[in-house]
Amino acid sequence: MLFILTLTYPVPAYQGGELAVRTLGLRLVATVLAFVCVGPLFCGDSASAKDKNDSDVQYNLYFGDLHTHTGYSDAYEDSTPWDAYEAAIAAGADFMAVTDHIAIWHAYSAWAMSPEQWQDSLAAADYYTSDSFVAMAGYEAWLLAQLGEINVYNTRELPTREPLGNRMDRLPGFYDWLAGQPGAIGQFNHPLYVSDNFLNYEFYTETRDLGMNVIEVYNDEFTEDSYIMALDVGWHIMPSANSDTHYSDWIASHEMRTVLLAESLTSENLYAAMSGCRGYATLDKNLRISYTLNGAAMGSELAADESIYTASIHIEDPDGVASDAITLVEIVSDGGVVVASMPGGSPVLDWEVSFESEDSRYYYVRVTTASPLNGEIEGVTAWTAPVWTGR
Repeated sequence: MLFILTLTYPVPAYQGGELAVRTLGLRLVATVLAFVCVGPLFCGDSASAKDKNDSDVQYNLYFGDLHTHTGYSDAYEDSTPWDAYEAAIAAGADFMAVTDHIAIWHAYSAWAMSPEQWQDSLAAADYYTSDSFVAMAGYEAWLLAQLGEINVYNTRELPTREPLGNRMDRLPGFYDWLAGQPGAIGQFNHPLYVSDNFLNYEFYTETRDLGMNVIEVYNDEFTEDSYIMALDVGWHIMPSANSDTHYSDWIASHEMRTVLLAESLTSENLYAAMSGCRGYATLDKNLRISYTLNGAAMGSELAADESIYTASIHIEDPDGVASDAITLVEIVSDGGVVVASMPGGSPVLDWEVSFESEDSRYYYVRVTTASPLNGEIEGVTAWTAPVWTGR
């Protein structure tokens, strides 16, 4: 595998002027070829990116939470979606989804909202959605028997209640139901809680892939390995980081955010971003990331005949403090292999790197910062959606 590296990062710390690149058990060391100032890919509050189908697309970054609860299901305090959306607006969120539990199978009805409460959730979302905030009404379906929980967005329909039936039919059956709902979006929730990685992401088909678009890489614990496993199976998904709060502390008390890339702040555009896997997960509430591969934004799929790739990455923390410094950026490919890495040292980083591959299927960006969560430890802070190679 050949790597051609071009570096555009103005801060030193290259460990002797060299940049380490790792791939498939082979460590290569390449001398920095050039220092060329590449301006940020942000335009005001926008991230400029070239989609494979539209080279002039400009995306804004919108920050929110895709997994929260209220007293309509199993929150620990008496509350409603009306309270939740109002609190999210007051906290400055761009969007938030309320995803109370529903009961599909007759063996599970505790801590689940009723159909009447679901209709009220829809009414609250309609009421609070404006040109400055998108309220998402969703729900969390528990598939029982260690099959996991799936959040559903952008449909006003509830699944039909049914008897338990065969355990092994539930996951594919739910995927099929979801794919049959026009515009509906599914999220793999906390893959290692009440789930064993959704049976290792079996039952993938191209049709089912259309309905499952998001996976949580952070929900009280790190599950990046699950993200990689699902990508390797073939699912086209973006990562999210959500609070899954069961208290009345929506947005304000949490640092993690799911970030969606959309042309403007509307329900239609945010759901299109989720469906198109156009977003990233961060444990820093205002970390801004732009990532393109061969000019295509995260979530895109390139033509399969391409074999030389150029990644352009701009990352910044607007707080501009040392405790938010970007310490490492990595490009991750099939099987979790890091194909290129860039050390950092400041709250702003620009990096352009090129490499060649005949068989890789995807590349995403992983970001480490000095203080990823509540100022406690240095560690991985953010994960982007991949750009797929079309293979």
